[in-house]
Amino acid sequence: MKISNLQINGITNPFGFEYDQLSCSWLVTETISTKQTNIIIEVSKDPNFTEIIYKKEGAKLKQSGERLEMELLPRSTYYYRVHVMGNKGDEAVSEVAFFETGKMGEVWKAEWITTCENDHFHPIFRKQFEIKKQVKRARFYGTGVGLFEISLNGKRLGNEYLMPYINNYDQQIQVMTIPMEGQLKENNTLEILLGKGWYMGLFGLELKSENYGDRMAVIGEIHIEYEDGSKECIYTDDTWSYKGSEIEDSGIYDGEIINRELWDDKNNEWKPAEVVDDPNKQEGTRNLLKEHLVDRSSLPVVIKEEIDVKEVIVTPAGEIVLDMGQNFAGWIAFEADLPKGTKVVLDFGEILQQGNFYNKNYRDAKSQFVYISGGVKENVMPHFTYFGFRYVRVTGWVGELKKEDFVGKVLYSDVERTGYIKTANEKINRLYENTVWGLKSNFVDLPTDCPQRSERLGWTGDAQVFAPTASYHVDTRAFFHKFMKELREEQLILDGGIPNFIPNMEHKDDVGSVWGDIATLLPNTLYQFYGNIDEMEFCYPLMKDWVDYIDRKDGERGHRYLFDFGFTFGDWLALDGPTPTSFKGSTDDTYISTVYYYRSVQIVREMSERLSKEAEAKYYAELEERVGQALFREFFTPSGRLAIDTQAAYVIALKFGVYIERDKTIAQFKERLRKDCNQIKCGFVGAPMLCTVLAEAGLSELAYDFLLKEGFPSWLYSVNLGATTIWERWNSVLPDGTISDTGMNSLNHYAYGSVMEFVYAYAAGIRSLENGFKKAVIQPNPDIRIPSIDCTYRSVNGTYVCSWKIEKDGKLSIYIEIPFGCVAKVILPGYEIKEMELEAGTYSFSYQPKNDFRKPYDIKTSLGRISNDEQAMKILGLYAPAIAGIAASKDPEMAANSLGQILHMEYLPFDPARLKQAIKEICEITISTEE
Repeated sequence: MKISNLQINGITNPFGFEYDQLSCSWLVTETISTKQTNIIIEVSKDPNFTEIIYKKEGAKLKQSGERLEMELLPRSTYYYRVHVMGNKGDEAVSEVAFFETGKMGEVWKAEWITTCENDHFHPIFRKQFEIKKQVKRARFYGTGVGLFEISLNGKRLGNEYLMPYINNYDQQIQVMTIPMEGQLKENNTLEILLGKGWYMGLFGLELKSENYGDRMAVIGEIHIEYEDGSKECIYTDDTWSYKGSEIEDSGIYDGEIINRELWDDKNNEWKPAEVVDDPNKQEGTRNLLKEHLVDRSSLPVVIKEEIDVKEVIVTPAGEIVLDMGQNFAGWIAFEADLPKGTKVVLDFGEILQQGNFYNKNYRDAKSQFVYISGGVKENVMPHFTYFGFRYVRVTGWVGELKKEDFVGKVLYSDVERTGYIKTANEKINRLYENTVWGLKSNFVDLPTDCPQRSERLGWTGDAQVFAPTASYHVDTRAFFHKFMKELREEQLILDGGIPNFIPNMEHKDDVGSVWGDIATLLPNTLYQFYGNIDEMEFCYPLMKDWVDYIDRKDGERGHRYLFDFGFTFGDWLALDGPTPTSFKGSTDDTYISTVYYYRSVQIVREMSERLSKEAEAKYYAELEERVGQALFREFFTPSGRLAIDTQAAYVIALKFGVYIERDKTIAQFKERLRKDCNQIKCGFVGAPMLCTVLAEAGLSELAYDFLLKEGFPSWLYSVNLGATTIWERWNSVLPDGTISDTGMNSLNHYAYGSVMEFVYAYAAGIRSLENGFKKAVIQPNPDIRIPSIDCTYRSVNGTYVCSWKIEKDGKLSIYIEIPFGCVAKVILPGYEIKEMELEAGTYSFSYQPKNDFRKPYDIKTSLGRISNDEQAMKILGLYAPAIAGIAASKDPEMAANSLGQILHMEYLPFDPARLKQAIKEICEITISTEE
């Protein structure tokens, strides 16, 4: 038996975090046991556990997250271990893990320090000090605005970038905890470099600077414990000094200028720092209040990967461009050995146009890194910005430019990968990787819409629709916890409303459905994936206040129980709007908003019940009933038909259980899709869930049809045009490679990547049956168009595997893994046993299914699918040449009809008996898995 993945609140060995609750989780592997018989969790103040300060024991402790109810002290390290005993007699004790507290609201000795009001450069602050004793422990607790880096004796401390990340600066500023022991010497120089960041730099849709302040500043304390038991605190005050750094300018949108000649022939002596003794005295320092300082919630943003330059291109315009081969977020580092005064300019873009460099779709973001050499050989990269890019235009390079001198640094929050999919279809594999890269690029502390243009905001709608796929790809517990905390802070200002994005500068009350419903849908997704009821207790006010906000606004005009007020994006970027370029689709806004309102009320009611809030559960059950009645009265006919006839309308109705007769609504949906020529018409509301909803409705073949479409609009359209991330629009790039629009056109926008939930949950067939995947459903849905899928998902309760393959002889081979302590309801297609409940272990199946998956066609198969099969078209041409001609024409309206529907179109020129024979022979076509 082996115990691994010890975490607190989803974080391995967290340093200085704010612990809103204390949840200990672990995984058990390499065991002969299938379940636990006893668990012991022990906590100590020392790694040898000479004194146990907290112990929790029991047979029912949850490996997915067990609450530790213990009092924590500021600036303290706690060591913990887990002892597991299994039902087959084996047991194990984990290695020792730790978690460490930060300041925890402790009074600060330090003061905010800044530059003289007339110094507008990027400063570097310095403190020199001596150490005369043997150091046992040393920590830096502090922060800087906008962004800061810290170094000790010329060496950068830690591996994090863009600290202290994105904050609601007028409410809270995160404090970082950085270990220093082992790096202190007798004589020490501590330096803190500052940049503008989100705090001071150009940021937001209004393109304003100095949104939160106009003075770069730092506050920090170095707490040193010596071996002799004595302690010392060195803190920021007027004994610190500063001077100008060689960063000439920096910004999230504009980039950075490092100028090694900036201070040539200029006075740049060390000056005494100024203490901000009264932040409220000036508007530009109003947020530098000590009561704003809180321990961190942000995961570290680190260099997670490196990418080599794929190719150096000389464009038709004569530009030198680096092709990284992959769109990503981060920056370029390079080896510079250039003459003094050489100015190298790097411009970043996502796509070439006519073979030339292009980044007009970045809107107002300059997105440029400038380096002016001081004549010294060095490795160069930015400090206080990041870029979204695949291509880099290099200007001003002296001498031969070698691609080996440049490397891409991939920057994102330190989330752990949990899901992996590999299929026999390379285009689907590329699409899958595109969704993963979309996540990586937009998980830079905040779930952003895009990493490149003058936006990069935490749009709530994007995060809401992508959360299930994201939570398959990576462990999102800690990442989304920080996001929800910031949403809650903003919600308190907006009296229950949820902004469309954060940071919400100036606290605009732009509140709308779907985007705002992240308040309920995101916690619900996290509960489904991680099953942590303590986290739901934390999220409950966020959820409840959102529903109460809508109810209150509805009541102000006289309750109608419809969400038909305020602004909403609706089915954003749908293709069924008034014109092909309309921002919104034709699905009724009130219908969408009220369906989401209904689902949000339902979630709050369910969560109230789980949290034993009986009175509130009763209240929300009554509200759910009233909203449901209004919804059905307004948007359903007396016979039970949905009156809003659009794709998005059916998708959300079926997803959220809003129907009178499910089968009737499914039939309506199928007919709507047929009328739409089986083309995607829905947008932001419908498309992310389209394939999942089809699979849930028992229409997996149709879901595969949409997944595998290659023409516009489709998921593979972008893959065929060379995309390496998910696009904002279905047609962000036109078939000739021309970008379709520059105003709102990101090539790295993860929302439509939500389709991977279908691949994980239904194609591969791994989905949760009990929240947290303590129980799971394993139900693969094979399709010969993807002859095999290998899927691994490391849930919070352990790793599930489902790998299936359609063999050459028609047998179905399936390999399944179920983790320790878990059970799975296993439903294998065409297997002799309809349903099995299997406990932890590995299982292999090889059998001849009742339906041969090598024979993919039946009476319900669309003419469009038949038209892509040469053998099928020969049969059709032999028996019904007119129908074959229609199929070959690729007429979208006719292609959407099934073979059975064609058979009943008696106005078409065919012999019914001969067409029936054609269909019979087509249904017997056997497709080789080797094709």
